[in-house]
Amino acid sequence: MPDRGSGPSGPRMRVGRPSRPARALLMTLGALAVLGMVFTMFAGFWTDWLWYRSVHYSSVFTTTLWTKIALFFVFGLLMALVVGFNIWLAHRLRPPMSAMSAEQQNLDRYRMGVAPYKKWLLCGITALVGLIAGASAAGQWRTWLTWVNAVPFHTKDPQFHLDVSFYAFDLPWYRFLLGFGFAATVLSLIAAVLTHYLYGGLRLTSPGTRATAAATGHLSVLLGVFVSLKAVAYWLDRYGLAVKSSDFKATDKWTGLRYVDANAYLPAKTILFCIAVICALLFFATLWRRTWQLPVIGFGLMVLSAILIGGLYPAIVQKFQVQPNEQAKEAPYVARNIKATREAYGIDDVKVTDYAGTSTTKDKATLRDDVAKTASIRILDPNIVSPTFQQLQQVRNYYAFPDTLDVDRYRDKNGKVQDTVIGLRELNLAGIPKKNWINNHFRYTHGFGVVAAKGTAAENGEPVFTESDLPPTGDLGTYQQRIYYGEKTTTYSIVGGPQKEIDYSDNEGEKTTSYQGKSGVGLSNPLNRAAYAVAFGEPQILYSGAIGDGSRILYNRTPKERVEAVAPWLTIDGDAYPAVVDHRIQWIVDAYTTTDGYPYASRTTLGDTTADSLTAANNSRSVVAQQSQVNYIRNSVKATVDAYTGEVKLYQWDTEDPVLKTWMKAFPGTVQPKSAISPELMSHLRYPQDLFKVQRELLTRYHVQDAQTFLSGSEVWQVPDDPTNKSGNAVPPYYLTMKMPDQKAQAFSLTTTFTPNGRDNLSAFMAVDSEAGTPGYGQIRILKLRTSTTADGPKQVQSQFNSNSQANITDFIRQVRNGDSEIEYGNLLTIPLDGGLLYVEPVYVRGGQLKYPLMRKVLVTYGGATAFENSLDEALDKVFGATGSTPPPDTGTTTPPDTGTTTPPDTATGSGDPEVQQALKDAQKAFDDGQAALRKSPIDWEAYGKAQKDLQSALQRAQQAQARAQQQGSSGAGGEKSGG
Repeated sequence: MPDRGSGPSGPRMRVGRPSRPARALLMTLGALAVLGMVFTMFAGFWTDWLWYRSVHYSSVFTTTLWTKIALFFVFGLLMALVVGFNIWLAHRLRPPMSAMSAEQQNLDRYRMGVAPYKKWLLCGITALVGLIAGASAAGQWRTWLTWVNAVPFHTKDPQFHLDVSFYAFDLPWYRFLLGFGFAATVLSLIAAVLTHYLYGGLRLTSPGTRATAAATGHLSVLLGVFVSLKAVAYWLDRYGLAVKSSDFKATDKWTGLRYVDANAYLPAKTILFCIAVICALLFFATLWRRTWQLPVIGFGLMVLSAILIGGLYPAIVQKFQVQPNEQAKEAPYVARNIKATREAYGIDDVKVTDYAGTSTTKDKATLRDDVAKTASIRILDPNIVSPTFQQLQQVRNYYAFPDTLDVDRYRDKNGKVQDTVIGLRELNLAGIPKKNWINNHFRYTHGFGVVAAKGTAAENGEPVFTESDLPPTGDLGTYQQRIYYGEKTTTYSIVGGPQKEIDYSDNEGEKTTSYQGKSGVGLSNPLNRAAYAVAFGEPQILYSGAIGDGSRILYNRTPKERVEAVAPWLTIDGDAYPAVVDHRIQWIVDAYTTTDGYPYASRTTLGDTTADSLTAANNSRSVVAQQSQVNYIRNSVKATVDAYTGEVKLYQWDTEDPVLKTWMKAFPGTVQPKSAISPELMSHLRYPQDLFKVQRELLTRYHVQDAQTFLSGSEVWQVPDDPTNKSGNAVPPYYLTMKMPDQKAQAFSLTTTFTPNGRDNLSAFMAVDSEAGTPGYGQIRILKLRTSTTADGPKQVQSQFNSNSQANITDFIRQVRNGDSEIEYGNLLTIPLDGGLLYVEPVYVRGGQLKYPLMRKVLVTYGGATAFENSLDEALDKVFGATGSTPPPDTGTTTPPDTGTTTPPDTATGSGDPEVQQALKDAQKAFDDGQAALRKSPIDWEAYGKAQKDLQSALQRAQQAQARAQQQGSSGAGGEKSGG
């Protein structure tokens, strides 16, 4: 007999079974893999905890975490117990002997195979459904927290007379419980049917009874529970009608009950509820009757009733009662919708005033003087001049400004408040000379300084800076200038350790610094370093020698990220803006509380409503919750993020908002009272753009309060497309200091225009007082033009600008474009003036070689007269045919391209002082250089700008030298007289 060990099967057996050392190695590798997976999950949890602790919002982390854990275990365990109990019960109710049939003989093999693993299989199935149910329930932590901490609105819906909090906080939680009950019942029913079938309680092909009495009773109870839950669903659906969205021809989306809902669907749901209750009782009755006949009849009746009563009857009511007299039938429900929508979006106190649209004053000199009293016209467009800031104030390539700058208010050296265009010189990693891990994360860590310019002035086409250079100097005084947290700071940095950071560079060379703040998470602990190495996928963090005592890691560094992390229950505005407050740079972030459960209020999609020509070009300025549908919104929180320390502060802004009060109960101590806002911070708070855009979109329809007019659709407006570009997106709102007709003084405002639906002429002008801390803050005013008056809208005004040959606009555009340069139109500002509308638009030129735009012209139109001049004052003088006796507040001038008509400086005049003569010669040379630059094709704008600066400098030197010469001459004459 051959030796099996040496036969063909012998070696295969030995190869198939690894040796003991190999098995030990495999077990070790497996254990290491498991530990690696566990540590990876732990690293994410641990780094999150460390971050929340570093920003002093650990209560947000713990509250959210424990809520998720509690929901996971409660509902996961409940689902596992329910499904497991029904499997166990079905197994226990199995018949003692199975029928002798081919079907049962085939099932015997499965029963025999399952028998040794029954307990393990039961545990596995229940654990799987428990995990899935627990994970789903954990995602409902917001629903649970709002339900358990609900604060009443003290406003009742008109149909059921329940507080709005029922729909906003209670109904979502009840729907979740109902959905969980349905899921548990269906899974239990499926598991019970399979178990009964496997063990012979249910038979498909065997002769005789197809189900045992025990199986019949068990399944009938489950079906009775299912139908009972359906009855509860019908009852809740009655209330759901108050927040139900549907298409309606008069609006994009209708929310709330209509006539057919109140008179067909509502009674239908009540009838179906009663039928479902009766049907459920019939299923439970099978425990005693042991027959399916009545339950099946009842279930069939319920299905038939759902089709006839729930579907056919409402369609008949709509067709034969509503459509023949729709306006009369729907008017009461439209009135409810109008009232609720205006309340939910904070537009119920809008002041609508009729406006003539044409001037009522014939004296143009008076109108010219009124311009300065009506508005401080901002000719510096923050959406255009970012490249100019970049070119003139970037200083180093590793700094950058945002694509769109911000408008704020600051006091100048004389204490006068003025509109200011502001941007931060933030870190730009793309401009680092040599990129490596040390440079990216240790050396280049922060931006430096604020750059600000007057909004109402320009000089030689360039901004008039009030804060500039590096290190920055100007009107803002002393403040912490380093920017470790900003909109462009999207990567992590490791600071405070042995590795020095680049602070800034000047003529004396590179300056270094080391972070002194308490922000970030310390890396001295090896566990922390390992966790961050895993979480960030950067193994260098674990062993790099550049990390030592005092090293801290900074991340989550954009203002919106930080506010959203510490307050995940808020919706964040798309535009965080910087302000110098109490000697520190603070990012100001507007945040909203929202719900989609306000009865009768129409829903809107935030991402669509807040989109305009700016968000289309710059996605970072759009609302975070792009597709969130809401029908209630409040700017309830003002948040700040310190640009140096990253400290986040939340302030209660809307003290009456019940949604915010609910969240403040859920997360106590996270939101500070409104009284904690300092006066200086208050002076920089403003009305948020995204809220304004949501409100203006709603007001295109809901400025109408009469139900009949609303239904006719004759007064529907639209937000016009931005006429300054061809994107086809809505015109953005503009901040402007101005005075509405019923106001006594100018106020910092956010403005927009409306046109009739499908037309381009103007129908209304809207402005909201945007200066926080003033009594009028948040007051929306609408000037509604008469339908008999045809006033030009923004698109028509822009078209007239582009085609106006009398004002030499077309010649200028042709000359610029033929010279390989481009025209860029600034914000088209609309200003109500004495019954008419004044339009002002700065015009920028970006040369072929000059990479940044300069403001070269100002377009002004009023009452059919149009001017296209070198400065705002000149354009206003030409439009009104008069020079203002009261000069506007620092509107500034531009030195535009000339055609040769400007008189050169007279070098033959003045004293014989050689310094004066030299200065005049320099001025003549600068003038000649400027004219030569204008004669080039294309126009050399850069050379022209330099020549204008040289000309201005030379004339100043000549004036100063002349003054000194006159002073010396006067002193000499006095001495001679005294001596004589």
